[in-house]
Amino acid sequence: MRRYYIGAMLIAFAICVQAQNAPVRTNRAADRNTQQASGANTNRSTELSVRAQMMNEQLTQEIGNARWVRNILRELDLTKEKNAPLYYPVQEMNGMKNLFTTLFHLFSEEKIKAYNYRADYESFEEDNLLSFQDMLKQFKILYDAVPGSGNLPVRYIINASDIPSREVNKLYVKEAWFFDQKNSTYDVKTLAICPIAEMTLESGEELRQGMFWVKYEDIRPFIKNNYIMTSNINNAKTYTMDDFFRRRMYDGEIIQTDNLMNLPLAMLFDKNEIAEEQQRIENQLRTFNEALWIQPDTTTVVLNKREARKTTTVTRGSTVKAPPKEKAPKQAKTPPAEKAASTKSAPTRSIRR
Repeated sequence: MRRYYIGAMLIAFAICVQAQNAPVRTNRAADRNTQQASGANTNRSTELSVRAQMMNEQLTQEIGNARWVRNILRELDLTKEKNAPLYYPVQEMNGMKNLFTTLFHLFSEEKIKAYNYRADYESFEEDNLLSFQDMLKQFKILYDAVPGSGNLPVRYIINASDIPSREVNKLYVKEAWFFDQKNSTYDVKTLAICPIAEMTLESGEELRQGMFWVKYEDIRPFIKNNYIMTSNINNAKTYTMDDFFRRRMYDGEIIQTDNLMNLPLAMLFDKNEIAEEQQRIENQLRTFNEALWIQPDTTTVVLNKREARKTTTVTRGSTVKAPPKEKAPKQAKTPPAEKAASTKSAPTRSIRR
């Protein structure tokens, strides 16, 4: 009787274990709908992954401890060849998008924050935030608003041809030139960028205005993998948009530096003096960097140049001293001419005498 009781207990225990390990069956259609809804929320999420946040923190240049900082505002003409990688293609083609189209999509998906453009100064406070709908209305961009269901926000549908990518042919770039004494580094940090729209409205009015400011730290995680073509000769996409800004591969004119009066160069100088002042500022930035480091002794440089002149290159990477020049042999001095014998010849003496 005991054997039967023990066997029954073992069978019951095995059945309980199998029931616990058995997978729970659910409605696959319901699971698929749940995944799609969660995927939609994830795509519209403004949060970055932990890895992207860590990478962005590593690339961030800290200027809080810098002992010397000078803020520069530049205006880039995107139609110039050096800045063209940020402008072309003006419409999305083969998966390639220019800078403004990328910012436009990020702004519409609420992945980045944009701030109102002000002509007097740049404000990145929360009370100066700009909504995507207000930007569309301000620049007369056609759109269709689709209300979201549940917790999903309103979606804005804009045709690719209605995105004013072609009209945004200029760009403001805010830079910070700084020297960090703690790390002994002299570098340039891109603080923010602002696309400038030049368009003609239906009323015939010509509009030239900055559209919005975005912090560069906010857009870097999204453009650091956006590869661009930087040359018409080499079509390989070897640089990203982040490399383009970090390496300062662009070319722009200085229009303002932070000053106590908070005025641009156009209000401080005449038109014929602006170019000279821009060059003077560029020279100041360059000479400040040169003054930080000990320059080599000029006498040593002169001696090295003299030694280099005495060497000649013979083969790949090998140098030998040039053979000394052979001195020309001294010409033998010609003996002085003998005096001509006088007309009166001296008397001849005999050898015996």
